[in-house]
Amino acid sequence: MRLTRYFLPTLKETPAEAQVASHRLMLRAGMVRQASAGIYSWLPLGFKVLENIDRIVREEQDAMGCHQMMMPTIQSADLWRTSGRYDDYGPEMLRITDRHGRDMLYGPTNEEQITEIFAGSVRSYRDLPQMVYHIQWKFRDEVRPRFGVMRGREFLMKDAYSFDMSKDAARRSYNKFFVSYLRTYERLGLKAIPMAADTGPIGGDMSHEFLIVADTGESEIACHKDFMDMSLASTDIDFDGDLQPIVDQFTAKYAATDDKRDASIEAGLGDNLVVARGIEVGHIFNFGTKYSEPMGAKVTGPDGEEIMVEMGSYGIGVSRLVGAVIEAYHDDNGIIWPDAIAPFQVGLINLKVSDADCVKACDDLYAVLNDKGIDTLYDDRDIRAGGKFADMDLIGLPWQLVIGPRGLKNGVVELKNRRSGEREELSLDAALSKLTA
Repeated sequence: MRLTRYFLPTLKETPAEAQVASHRLMLRAGMVRQASAGIYSWLPLGFKVLENIDRIVREEQDAMGCHQMMMPTIQSADLWRTSGRYDDYGPEMLRITDRHGRDMLYGPTNEEQITEIFAGSVRSYRDLPQMVYHIQWKFRDEVRPRFGVMRGREFLMKDAYSFDMSKDAARRSYNKFFVSYLRTYERLGLKAIPMAADTGPIGGDMSHEFLIVADTGESEIACHKDFMDMSLASTDIDFDGDLQPIVDQFTAKYAATDDKRDASIEAGLGDNLVVARGIEVGHIFNFGTKYSEPMGAKVTGPDGEEIMVEMGSYGIGVSRLVGAVIEAYHDDNGIIWPDAIAPFQVGLINLKVSDADCVKACDDLYAVLNDKGIDTLYDDRDIRAGGKFADMDLIGLPWQLVIGPRGLKNGVVELKNRRSGEREELSLDAALSKLTA
């Protein structure tokens, strides 16, 4: 994409309302603009990142055998009255009335909706287990929205739901999501630590939060230092096999959010204790028959008896992850995107657009990069070099490829890695080889 044709309204100054790094940088990098308190428009650069995260989340859900669907944003209040949550949920729920006087709401979550769908569609134990998910915009009327997309009122969420015949089967489904989440965060370039959590208004008796370590995290966490090196990278995952050993590996050692910390355990860990800041990026729940009982989600078992299905729900904040990644990966100059979710892989910088040789070299290289499937943002603006370098650092693309008259005369271009800051002067062929390796 040529920058002269791209809508990228960067800002030199930080807006006064931005309190955390991700909010500051998303505004300055032209990723979002606030529509009203806690509600944002996603501009082209931000939307590309959002779509990249969405794609990885979907791929990992599909890989574990979870099937995508779509449920509405607006739900009937009667569903929530049936489950008993309509009056319990609190002022975070946006309650509305349609033109016929019917009570409706803007869904903050979808347990009721999916349970109604299941109850009206599945009759036999032979149809279990089932796992479905959707990625949909949600709304929660936060009393004090802050931190940009990290705690907004409108947000993009992946919700998944499982339906099983027994507690043991429900645990197997829970384990699938547990492992799938670890894989998802690793693909996003994040170190996520699973921690036992309260179930809150969702309900249930088993729950884990997934938190990433970031200096600007919302809450303090404590864990065994081994979590910093744990990875699934070399693990062969069979989602139809027994995943309990993997879950045990990631839950056997101490990890606690600030409201669940145990001073006596931490004292015994000594130098193995890590205390850091954390950002929640996912939450999974097993809640048994909390929704299936009041909403009649039952199947006929092998002996003809009626069985209330065991359920679970599993959430990932897709839009929240954009802010969380920035909190984990930035410096004083701007964002540092992991390769997997960067809006573009390469920023091609023409240092002198008035020079015919520079223009030809950049145009030719831009065509080659596109032919090789390397998503490239080509800065062909007629502005000073300092402004181009500053904008490229701000938006944080993994690579910067710089072409100027002096380098061309010497047969070299400059290649900069955004994460390490390393700069190299290379031949054009060598630079291309490095980018396509």
